[in-house]
This record gives sequence, structure tokens and C-alpha cells, in this order.
Amino acid sequence: MASRFFSSAHDDLQRGAALFASLGRGPIVTICGSARTPQSSPLGALAHDVAAALADRGWQVVTGAGPGIMEAANRGAGKDSSVGVNIELPFEHGTNPHIHPIRQVTMSHFFTRKVIMTRASRAFVFLPGGVGTLDELYEVLTLLHTAKTPPIPVVLLDTPDGSFWSRWASFMNDMVIEPGYLSAGDACTYNLVASADDAVALIDQFYRNFVAYEFSDGQARMTLRRGPSEVALAGVRELFPDARFDPESLALLFTYEGRNYSLLRRLIDQVNGWTD
Repeated sequence: MASRFFSSAHDDLQRGAALFASLGRGPIVTICGSARTPQSSPLGALAHDVAAALADRGWQVVTGAGPGIMEAANRGAGKDSSVGVNIELPFEHGTNPHIHPIRQVTMSHFFTRKVIMTRASRAFVFLPGGVGTLDELYEVLTLLHTAKTPPIPVVLLDTPDGSFWSRWASFMNDMVIEPGYLSAGDACTYNLVASADDAVALIDQFYRNFVAYEFSDGQARMTLRRGPSEVALAGVRELFPDARFDPESLALLFTYEGRNYSLLRRLIDQVNGWTD
């Protein structure tokens, strides 16, 4: 039984990696949300609109390939920009009709599905959903807080009159951050927005000057589009005292322990302000 489990998990990861390797160019955004949301609902329209706007900007839109929010997002992105990472279940859905067959894969395990959906994504958009959606959100937040994935924008999208994410954020502040289970300032990991335009603007802003990030053995490298002035570099050194800039590679280099994600996010916000 154990060998069969490990074999199927390995097969999941291999097929998922092969799919993403075949996608070609374009950054990847993962959109998550309930499989039970009607297409005609305000949330369905919101998922459609944010996916369509991101696809127009060249993003490839990954979903869990099912109905509800996933289908609405793939419908908005269109077949040429949609990618599906499905899951075998004894009930519910197959692949929704808005994903081309060669741009989807079906997983046997939820954990391998999460690996494949998160490993290449450069942004996440979460709409309201159930335990599956929350599981995916907490997975992403855990990876960010433990430096197991590079910094990425995490957007929590709801309708203007919705309270799903605002009530969730209150729980996080009151029951997780305030008692010290996370550090003060760690709510910077996620951003609440109430329109597709605001979601896209937040993702655009995250990559305004920031390009990429690497971290190994306590040393961080942040690649930028534009380097700092002397004044701006002095501001970076208030956060990371040994920071230096390599003009040839357009990279900030600094020592970082990997624990304080809010500090890293402050740096990203700072460098994105250099283009003002």
C-alpha cells in the first residue's frame, strides 16, 4: 500500500511539472474559491472579471479546474490562458469546459495538487470558499512565513458588500496575531480588496519594480527593474544594514534570516516606490 501511495504521488508531481513546463511564457496567477458558487452570482462575475483582466495583461490563470469560482475564472481567462489542476473525487466535478485538454492535469492527492498549483505562481487571488479554499490559503501563508516560497501578492477578493474576508481578517487579528501566534505586522501577507480592478492594481503594484527574489543560507538577492538612488539605498539599510546594490545585475544583496516576512514585504513596498 505504501509503495502504491508514493508511486501515485510521484506520478502526480511528474505530470504536473510536465504540464507547467509546457506552458511557455507568461506569469502564472492561481485563483481559488468555492466550487459551489453559481456562475450568475456577484462572486462568479467577480472571478470572471479578475481573470479576464489578468489574462489581458498576459497572465496565465490556474484554477482547480472545477465548477463555481474556478469555472468562472477560466471562463473569464479563456482557453488560451487557462490552466487546470483537477483532483480525483468520488463526487462533484470533472474538468470545466473552459480549459483546453492539453492544459489540464488531474491529481490523485490534495497535497500534490497544492504543490503543483503553488510552485510556479507569482500571485494568488482567493475568493470566498469552504475548507478547501481556506486550506489552500493557509498553505500559501505558511510557505511565505517560513521562507519556503518567494514573496508573492496574496489578494483576498470579495464583493463590496461581502464580509467573508473581513470577518476572517478580524479572526486572524484577534485570535492569531494579537495573542502572538504570528508577529505584529504579519497581516501584510494578505490584502483585502472589493473589486477586480483593485485586485489587478495590487498585483501590478507588487511587480512595479520588484522582479524576483532568491534566498539561500541566510543570503537574499532581490532583482529589480530599476536601481536605487543613494538616498533610497540608505532607506534600505535601515531595514537591512548590510544591503548593497549590484548595478550590473540590478540586484539588491543582503543578509536575511528568513523569519520576518513583514520586514521583507516592507522592503518590496519600498523598492516599488522608487519608480514614483
